[in-house]
Amino acid sequence: MSHRLFIAEKPSLARELAKGLGDGNNKDGYIEVGNDVVTWEYGHLLENYAPEDYDEKYKVWRSEDLPIVPTHWQMKIRRDGAKQVKVIKKLLAETDIVVNGGDPDREGQLLVDELLEYLGNTKPVQRILINALDEKSVKQALADLRDNKDFAGLKESARARSYADWLVGTNLSRAYTIAGRNAGFQDAIRIGRVKTPTMSLVVRREEEIRTHKPVNYYELQIEWQYKDSTILSVWQPDESAIDDNYDLENRLLKQEVAVDIRDKIASAGEAGVVTRREDKVKQELPLLPYSLSALQVAAGKKYGYEPQTVLKAMQELYEKKLTTYPRSDCAYLPENQLADVDEIMENLAGISGLEKYCREANTSLRSRAWNDSKISAHHAIVPTREKADLSQLSDIEQNLYKMVAKAYVAQFYEAYKYNAAKIHIECAGETFVAIGKQVIQQGWKVLYSQEKLEKDVQTGDEEVAEKTLPDISEGESTAFKDGHVLSKVTKPPQRFTPSTLLQAMKEIHKHARDKEAVSKLKSVSGIGTEATRAGIIDSLITSGLLKKEKKYLVPSEMAESMVKFLPDELTWPDMTAEWENSLEEIREGRLTVNEFINGKADTVAACVEASAILHLQPMSESVKCPSCGKVMMRRKGKKGFFWGCSGYPECKQTFPDKKGKPDLEAKAGKKLTGKSWVCPKCGKVLRQIDGANGKFWACEDRQGCGAKFADYKDAPIIMKCTACGEGYMRMVKGKKGTFWSCDRYPECKNIMEDAGGRPKT
Repeated sequence: MSHRLFIAEKPSLARELAKGLGDGNNKDGYIEVGNDVVTWEYGHLLENYAPEDYDEKYKVWRSEDLPIVPTHWQMKIRRDGAKQVKVIKKLLAETDIVVNGGDPDREGQLLVDELLEYLGNTKPVQRILINALDEKSVKQALADLRDNKDFAGLKESARARSYADWLVGTNLSRAYTIAGRNAGFQDAIRIGRVKTPTMSLVVRREEEIRTHKPVNYYELQIEWQYKDSTILSVWQPDESAIDDNYDLENRLLKQEVAVDIRDKIASAGEAGVVTRREDKVKQELPLLPYSLSALQVAAGKKYGYEPQTVLKAMQELYEKKLTTYPRSDCAYLPENQLADVDEIMENLAGISGLEKYCREANTSLRSRAWNDSKISAHHAIVPTREKADLSQLSDIEQNLYKMVAKAYVAQFYEAYKYNAAKIHIECAGETFVAIGKQVIQQGWKVLYSQEKLEKDVQTGDEEVAEKTLPDISEGESTAFKDGHVLSKVTKPPQRFTPSTLLQAMKEIHKHARDKEAVSKLKSVSGIGTEATRAGIIDSLITSGLLKKEKKYLVPSEMAESMVKFLPDELTWPDMTAEWENSLEEIREGRLTVNEFINGKADTVAACVEASAILHLQPMSESVKCPSCGKVMMRRKGKKGFFWGCSGYPECKQTFPDKKGKPDLEAKAGKKLTGKSWVCPKCGKVLRQIDGANGKFWACEDRQGCGAKFADYKDAPIIMKCTACGEGYMRMVKGKKGTFWSCDRYPECKNIMEDAGGRPKT
């Protein structure tokens, strides 16, 4: 019998795999189960070479070394992975068949395959796809092992993504950090092909808010009486009559126009006649089960949960075997999963709030969610056959489990149907429109009767007011009841929250610069992946590039400055979305990794070249070198942080660090590099002045400080008052000769004799 070696992505998955195989014996770094062995990685055990691994000279960031493009990409073992790699290498030599047990996604495929390549594996490799950790799902996956070669495209797309990110991150972070030094950017400017355009979305939204000019406009509403019903309508101006009273959006800008029409209708004594009625039966199919991003967005809106919080909780539910694989970008289900419906629904009937809906569900219905053609490596997030005890879950886990469960139950309800009605009423030559709806069949929305749902994303139907219209026909009359002129004002767009920013990353076509590319970008699954989007947003916050104000995200000054000087290719999402499209082409075998990387290397080279000719505006928080006027940079030395001049090596001025700022006072009254001294009063620079009565020293801050000191052999005389200890002695040329007095006179009347141009001590 063949010996198989299963390599799982992480220990928790390995344990469940071993259980599915039978009773196992735990060893150091692996589990033996009969003739099979299950071992694991800890995510990626390998990492790309750093630039300095290719050549020591790259330890120092120099513009002349850019761009750095490896001719032969190499990998190394992570520092914390050496022991486990040694275990896997030994097991690999003893096995007949290897089974890739990485997560069912791009990175899961690569992290096992790259290790096998690194270790020189020549054994046949199979692939197991596990979407849920309950015992039955694991055993089903074990019975359906596939040839790992079928997933070569998935591996290559992940590899291409890794190389492209390295090229962009390494070269452009170095290029723009170097360019930013003279503008006072104290930290390295980290550029990422997904992170940077994501940050830019927030920056541009803030700019929209900042430049928004409110527009006051007016809306005329007329109420009509028809039998026992009131019809609320809105005045519709004749397009041919639109003039300067309206803006480009056809909003009425002059209140008196609305008032005049209201008064005209009220005094006309005419009935309002229904000239047209439109009725259309519409339906909304059950919302699809959740992908990770859809769940993160929905949970953010409903509970205020941040994307990373949702991902972490869903990982917990997955490892507790209650829900399927969390990092899924798919909203569909495989048809063979229909066999589990009755068991899952029976378990869900025990969940508080779902009992009634599970009993009334029709499990013979087959919604559009069941579609094998939409399934790739993984499917939508749904409950497993494992019965959940909500009392053992955290509040967040309970809420998310119920959301996932409710979306699953909704698949066994009919469509929501309603009649969308629209009537046109004419009176005194004016037209008014009223809209309403009448529910025909509640269908799946009965599960969400207490919740406000978003506009249907499948049909794209405009929101229809939740009000009914009476059964009034064309030609019938209504009587004027009342009129209202509503004063409204345009509002700026809302700031992003973490969940709405994630949604923007997913729906990146809505934020493309090139409008002609929108249709193309619609087919791209956004920027980032289900597994990485939350982490990218989180890293932007923890790095300080984005800040949280209550639940909203605002850009830091650094983020705004970066967007101003970085090239459009890096800040707009068009390019990175197209990259994702290329990665999909690699997965499908229509593009090679080399073709992709060569193109990206050219783009990176152009961006590096552009960075070399930038003239950046200094940040408002930057500190100028007192010696030469260039920007001071915070650096880390052997004894901690200090501040050095960005003009080094021409200017070697340094200052100690004090709470993240240069401590200029530490050198108060001391000589700087060059011909400058530090003003002892304010910490700024003393400059030597060649005055009418000889040389003296004056603080450069003449308005704020104004300190002056006598010159002695091209150096300022800086001496604290020997009496008060606060003021400084200054030279005074009186009628009886030269003497020295405290500059706090008359508060301090201390006087000292002169001794050849210096105070006599």
